[in-house]
Amino acid sequence: MSAKRQVHLAAHFPGVNNTTIWSDDRAESQIAFSSFEHFARNVERGLFDYLFLAEGLRLREQKGRIHDLDVVGRPNTLAILAALAGVTEHIGLVGTLQTTFNEPVELAKQLATLDHLTDGRAGWNVVTSSDAFHGANFRRGGFLDRADRYTRAAEFIELSRELWDSWESDAVVASAVFADRSRIRDVDHHGPQFDVTGTFPVPRSPQGRPVVVQAGDSDEGRDLAAAHAEVIFSLHTEFHDAQGFYRDVTGRLERVGRSEDELLVMPGATFVIGATPAEADERARAVRRAQVSPATAIAFLEQVWNRDLSAYDVDGPLPDVEPDLEGAAITRGRARHTRDVPALVRSWRDRAEAEHLSIRELVIAVSTRGGFVGTPSHIAAEIDRYVQERATDGFVVVPHTNPYGLDEFVDTVVPLLQERGVYRQSYEDGATLRETLGLPGTVRSGERSGVLA
Repeated sequence: MSAKRQVHLAAHFPGVNNTTIWSDDRAESQIAFSSFEHFARNVERGLFDYLFLAEGLRLREQKGRIHDLDVVGRPNTLAILAALAGVTEHIGLVGTLQTTFNEPVELAKQLATLDHLTDGRAGWNVVTSSDAFHGANFRRGGFLDRADRYTRAAEFIELSRELWDSWESDAVVASAVFADRSRIRDVDHHGPQFDVTGTFPVPRSPQGRPVVVQAGDSDEGRDLAAAHAEVIFSLHTEFHDAQGFYRDVTGRLERVGRSEDELLVMPGATFVIGATPAEADERARAVRRAQVSPATAIAFLEQVWNRDLSAYDVDGPLPDVEPDLEGAAITRGRARHTRDVPALVRSWRDRAEAEHLSIRELVIAVSTRGGFVGTPSHIAAEIDRYVQERATDGFVVVPHTNPYGLDEFVDTVVPLLQERGVYRQSYEDGATLRETLGLPGTVRSGERSGVLA
């Protein structure tokens, strides 16, 4: 009988999205270090692989006003991860960082430094943007054509790895006054996106290279993940959909000379726990209504209709006006995943009519992301089933309150996964994030440089 596949878990810090319930009595700041610290310590208590932070390059706007969830600001990801390095010992620290507006040498330097500071626990969630609204905060603006963003991202990752690999692991020892120049390669890179010549300023980091995570879902994004990512963060959480995504992405690996053990697929998943199935269902309904306030429901529709819909009753029917397809966007700074707006609106109207749904009820129905609702034993069994039947390798758990939303999952679900024999009982001392994830290619501890470690 073959050994059971082990479950991988990561945790996404609740932030500026409509998954987080900021009206909760226990909700705290999304910028205060105490919130990040509590969350990180809980992630480590739950023996998770890593903590995952999003990135915000500019405050989002709707109808010319700052988006309500962004009013307290969007702090710098790398600064938070560096601070969390001092209050954690084992979890990986993964940050979402742009390839469109950053430069490879500087970002590679920052990530290598974080990997040294954490003794090998750094990770990079690679994202792209063709959004001129975000680009206006940067020197080059929104110049990048959408078709070019993955071309730039691929070369960005390749060049970063070239920089990280330019120091051999034994180029420097802790007692050395000078590095062995013969063990350090100058980088001489000339490609369509970047021209870089020089010596990378940071010695080889503890895991050789920070772990690369990628969240693309388009065909180009899946190709990028297959070629370069070591973990892919997906939105595919319904079982058969998740299985299809898993097969599609892993099926692309052979074409680029990679094996299945080089990539983990970890969808984001919410959860609502109850002592009984009925209690869990009732709590889930309450959570969804709290996530979709009347103002949130109208704002959600406005992003699709591209119109001011504030005059409409949130408990009434969908707007009878058609979307404005030609006007300037009233929402700026939010990713739009809808290509055929008229078709989407028709489908929503058909569903609202068939199910007698108000605006708020329709938004609750269509904006609910896949997740687990049930008793702790049910949720543990479902997570195990997904992993054993190769729908996923694990999940990025997304709680709905900040910073205490993960506590109940750690207290009730994690012990049941351990009882099933599919989840670790403790961390391996001194393990890098790459080792914790079971990925190949780790620089073993005896080969590390010792500098800044």
